[in-house]
Amino acid sequence: MSFSSLTLLKFLLSAAVITLVTEMVKRSDKMGALLASLPFVTVISMIWIYHETAPETRIAKVSTHAQLVFWYVLPTLPMFLLFPLMARHLGFYGALAAGAVLTVVLFAITRWIMSRYGVAL
Repeated sequence: MSFSSLTLLKFLLSAAVITLVTEMVKRSDKMGALLASLPFVTVISMIWIYHETAPETRIAKVSTHAQLVFWYVLPTLPMFLLFPLMARHLGFYGALAAGAVLTVVLFAITRWIMSRYGVAL
């Protein structure tokens, strides 16, 4: 499997964002959380999608991506609120697993509710 220069750039940029956040957390929990909460992955993905999609469909493709990300983010938010409580009772990895299960369940509920309003997720 060979990677193009663009693929390598994507890997390096992604690694840089994660490293920036983890290094910032060492200095300031609040600043690290602020950086982690910014939609870096989404914005970077939208840039790549825009540049890698045919000109006649790129705006539609990026717009669809942005709209779907909005709906997919909603079911993840409760995990961040419940993680501290779950971590105290289940430990770190237990809380991560419980958070993943919670997110999947909430995603299924969100998908069901949105389908009733004509939004296909």
